[in-house]
Amino acid sequence: MYDSKNPLSFRASTKLQMALKKTQSELEQLAREVEGCTENERDWLYRWAMISTIGASTRIENAVLTDAEIEWVDTTLSEDNHPSAFEAKKTAILNKLSKDRERSIEEVVGCRELLSLVYVQSAEMFPLTETIICGLHKELLRHYPAATRYAGQYKRSPNQVVSVNHETGKQRIVLDPTPAGPQTDTAMQELVAWYNGAIKAHPWPLLVASEFVFRFLVIHPFQDGNGRLGRALFLQALMHGDDPALQGLIRFISIDRQIERHRPLYYTTLQKASNGNYKSNPKDYQLEPLAWFFLKMMDQALGDISVLRERYHALQRLSESATRVLACFKSSPERRLTPAELMENTGLVRRTVQNALRSLVDADIIQRLGAGRGTRYQLIF
Repeated sequence: MYDSKNPLSFRASTKLQMALKKTQSELEQLAREVEGCTENERDWLYRWAMISTIGASTRIENAVLTDAEIEWVDTTLSEDNHPSAFEAKKTAILNKLSKDRERSIEEVVGCRELLSLVYVQSAEMFPLTETIICGLHKELLRHYPAATRYAGQYKRSPNQVVSVNHETGKQRIVLDPTPAGPQTDTAMQELVAWYNGAIKAHPWPLLVASEFVFRFLVIHPFQDGNGRLGRALFLQALMHGDDPALQGLIRFISIDRQIERHRPLYYTTLQKASNGNYKSNPKDYQLEPLAWFFLKMMDQALGDISVLRERYHALQRLSESATRVLACFKSSPERRLTPAELMENTGLVRRTVQNALRSLVDADIIQRLGAGRGTRYQLIF
């Protein structure tokens, strides 16, 4: 339940409210700028945000694909946009990116489908229901065969999060969530009911989203996938709030990219909010530090927009030869290429390839690795 005057389980400090107002001003300005972009530039920013978020969210949970590899997977799957596309192309993708990364690829494809639903259908998923949440979980794990028996269903066995010291073998419980069964059922019912009232009643969607995702994570309602689903629900909450600027901009930034960059702080902040234990009364959590964390991640994500727009315009200015060289990198995102290989693949002479590489490095589209004859180049998404 919630208080109509303050539906949150904590009262935001004056300092936090001032910081929120400052972020809101920047957010509204950037929303106007993005709205004024060409359709092609908006499409590019949207795809960048999607791929960056997929990559970051899965790598936070120890997947290994780079953003450049994920872009290649997305391009491959976009050629045949229907539910069976991945199964039809799975063998080709595994052959390209290595079969020993099959689990990471399955996580990436599931996260891609989950985020596609959240970005495109968020308005249709309000009011939020447990059925919607379970459906999103099923989409997340659709391509992971081992999850068939539990995808879309609340946990049936304990799922404590345990940290292992590999030197000593000592285990430490990082999170002791709700027990499987009636307590999880009740906790999720209460959380969804609270969310549907709070997200429209409170002036700061970020604060409601912060509390919501934390309470979801500490319940840990599913056997697997709670982190990835929780972060997707966080984005959905930002779009459910009554803030047109945020609703319009959230698809063009990657908050998860910033969370990945600050992963140790993310886990430390989550742990401190609850001391690693589920509490039936959410007012017993320490949630303001978590709200500060998410606000700072939002600020940094907003700061990426100007850099990304510069990169987009740099791509538009590339010469024909640089575009051909870039296409080689995009077709082999898993490889570090030499100038000689690029000459062979493009038919361009050495000087032209070297000029193309220089322009791509200057635009931060590829990176140079090594020196002399050992020089290689690799795509940066």
